Amino acid sequence: MEQEKIKKLEKNIIVVFVEPETPGNIGFIARAMKNFGLKKLVLINPCKLNDEAYLHAMHATDILENSITFRSIQEMLEELSPDFIVGTTGVPGGSYKIERIPLRPEQFAKALNTKAKIAILFGREGNGLTNEEIRECDIIVSIPTSQEYPIMNVSHAAAIIFYEIFKKRDYNREGVEEASGLEKRLLVSDMEDIISSLALPNHKKRVALRAFKNLIGRAFITGREAHTLKGILRRIKNKL
Repeated sequence: MEQEKIKKLEKNIIVVFVEPETPGNIGFIARAMKNFGLKKLVLINPCKLNDEAYLHAMHATDILENSITFRSIQEMLEELSPDFIVGTTGVPGGSYKIERIPLRPEQFAKALNTKAKIAILFGREGNGLTNEEIRECDIIVSIPTSQEYPIMNVSHAAAIIFYEIFKKRDYNREGVEEASGLEKRLLVSDMEDIISSLALPNHKKRVALRAFKNLIGRAFITGREAHTLKGILRRIKNKL
């Protein structure tokens, strides 16, 4: 049973490194993936994979050799169609910066359903993910750190998140089918229609829609729950 769950991790979790600037960090991330049972590495517009990457990967050179490269995140999303997009950031927002309200790694790992196809995005070494890229994500994960030196090396942050996922691999989620990416997008689309019909300023409509998307992301809702919510939202749309 344990090997079965590890296989699900290998199959369904995609690690996405966005515009990596140094081959060494690519190698370190591949090594951390191997440590914790992950195998699918995607590189977005990366630097060249040279000997340094393979040196730092150690016994994870197969992950580098099997990695897939895309020119942009959008191209990756269109090709791989993940059900769930997870962003990582070292700069979480407060309650008023709604697109950057994060989960801690253990919270994310606890809610994780490995039966869904999940893409975990790690940003550039210098600047991380852009605000636009963050907005594409269903949830954000951030690691608490000392204020004296809050920003971690991307490969170290990745290792912590991978460890939390691996540690929680024995959670029994059998019989609970998580909502697909399409089901969640349809829910967000219905809510967008409802919000658009309200007499609200445009900036408040954007914030309200983002808040709903955050809730759907953090909840890891089941397919049945999505179906029920969709029925309710349709009734609201019809009333409006």
